[in-house]
Amino acid sequence: MDLFHRPVYHFLPPANWMNDPNGLIQWKGIYHLFYQHNPYEAQWGPMHWGHAVSPDLIHWQHKPIALAPTPGGPDQDGCWSGVAVVKDGVPVMVYSGNRDGKQRACLAFSRDDLETLQKYPGNPVIPDSPAGYDLLEYRDHCVWREGDAWYQLMGAWIKDVSGAVFLYRSDDLVHWKELGPLMVDNSLPDGGLPAAEIWECPDFFLLGEQHMLVVSVNTGAPYFTGYFLGAYQDHRFIPKLFRKLDYGDSGFYAPQSFVNEAGERIQLGWVGEARSVQAQLESGWAGAQSLPRVFSLDAQGRLEIQPYRGVDILRGEKYCLPEMTVLPDTRQVLDIEGHALEVQAEFAPADSRTAVEYGLKIYCSPDDSEETTICFNRELHRIEVVRQHSSLDERVSHQTQGGPLELDEGEGLSLRVYIDHSVIEVFANRRAVITCRVYPTRADSRGVRLFASGGNAIIKGLNAWEMNKIWVDCNAS
Repeated sequence: MDLFHRPVYHFLPPANWMNDPNGLIQWKGIYHLFYQHNPYEAQWGPMHWGHAVSPDLIHWQHKPIALAPTPGGPDQDGCWSGVAVVKDGVPVMVYSGNRDGKQRACLAFSRDDLETLQKYPGNPVIPDSPAGYDLLEYRDHCVWREGDAWYQLMGAWIKDVSGAVFLYRSDDLVHWKELGPLMVDNSLPDGGLPAAEIWECPDFFLLGEQHMLVVSVNTGAPYFTGYFLGAYQDHRFIPKLFRKLDYGDSGFYAPQSFVNEAGERIQLGWVGEARSVQAQLESGWAGAQSLPRVFSLDAQGRLEIQPYRGVDILRGEKYCLPEMTVLPDTRQVLDIEGHALEVQAEFAPADSRTAVEYGLKIYCSPDDSEETTICFNRELHRIEVVRQHSSLDERVSHQTQGGPLELDEGEGLSLRVYIDHSVIEVFANRRAVITCRVYPTRADSRGVRLFASGGNAIIKGLNAWEMNKIWVDCNAS
């Protein structure tokens, strides 16, 4: 098994394949993470539900597989993605059963505090796709309580239209009435999104005074996750804007959020691989979960995304750098190094003399043959993770990942970067996030540096920590 690239503070199974988070819930004080899992090999295959538990959403313990395909049943070809709700004091899972290439809504219950799940004998509870639509794909669920009824969204792909989400209503989670599409791709005033094969894994909730609809946009390749902010009226969603939720195309996908017992809405997402299937099979594992994230809206109504506060408990030895000037085209090597780090860097607001590009270099080898660059371009107003020299392995992606970041007047660049062997999560000014994978080949590709190009950059301060492992059971990592 490839342990060199295996994350130590991002969740993943003991071996083999993992993708979407499923059934996220805090039940009687314990967090439960279910997830899409192929227990047989490190590539996508017959989907089961893996299971893990945590006291704090940070440290995890593996549990036995929770759901497996039932031969001859509506999920005989896979137990696909779903969510958890609580009805009459009983946790209920709503998931997509896959049979003969079609996915239909199924239920599973737990009466032993989520130690086991029992499938509803009347599955599927929505046996047919919506009438009157030529649907090419139809699956995945978001379920919530509204007034005296349950509501459910399912993702879809309407032929010649693109992505959509369909809304249902139920009194008992078993009998569902279709209410039509909550939204389709052409609902946006500017004409919508790039053509999508399906809007997968929809998530819908109230955030502040607006509603937020998250969809995973499957365009074949690459795929990405985006969100709409807008108004929810008369069981229809009226979007005002669309943005990418994470600029790491294919690196962050199929996220799911839930509300914990403290009332916090928390999201996890699947961190996919950026290496060949053969490399995954050779390594013996594939896929990880992101760190938990929380949402808020700033004074201007913009979405803010931050790491869940509990992540701080993983911090170990600390390194501090005081204010300093980073000169252009110099090799500003820092004393901290490693493959499992958190780095926070605060740059002063830019002026006409400030570097055009500046930021951090991580996973640096002593001879610069491998390095990954986190770069802000103040003229293009863009934040990127540049992977051109991230690895000497030709079987991995070297494509740059990034997107727009417009700083306000007098606002400096604020970076919070999580480095975990092959996983990178970059949070910039709470408004832009990039999640991606890199696979350095050299054991000494562990350095951290500051850089500036086209002028000086002033760093107001930098803090960094070595990060500890997340496993409750010592044999799980």
